Amino acid sequence: MKNLLAPVLTVLIGLLPAAAWAEPAPGAGQSGLVQLLFFGGFILIFYFLMWRPQSKRAKEHKELIGGLSKGDEVITNGGIAGRIVRVKDDFIVIEVSDNVEIKVQKVAVAAALPKGTLKEV
Repeated sequence: MKNLLAPVLTVLIGLLPAAAWAEPAPGAGQSGLVQLLFFGGFILIFYFLMWRPQSKRAKEHKELIGGLSKGDEVITNGGIAGRIVRVKDDFIVIEVSDNVEIKVQKVAVAAALPKGTLKEV
């Protein structure tokens, strides 16, 4: 089996330099422009599908955190739902049950719930 592969490999290795030095096809001068357009299209797709939606979500979350006040009902990233009792600079105190309060960072708030949601749960 080893004897059969040697001639095939020799022929393939002999063809590689010939393929590397082959002349480009006619009209290949525009390939730089095509590559530039392809790269520009890729950047536009990346912007509209990834970067723009992510920055929009970050802006909405920043507005949510800035608008937190006492009495708001929120849910955290960990799934804890409760009512805000106190608001400090970077932390909030959430009442999750009667006489049970926990301190949470403001950035851990995932969403604000409509008023009365906790009574239904």
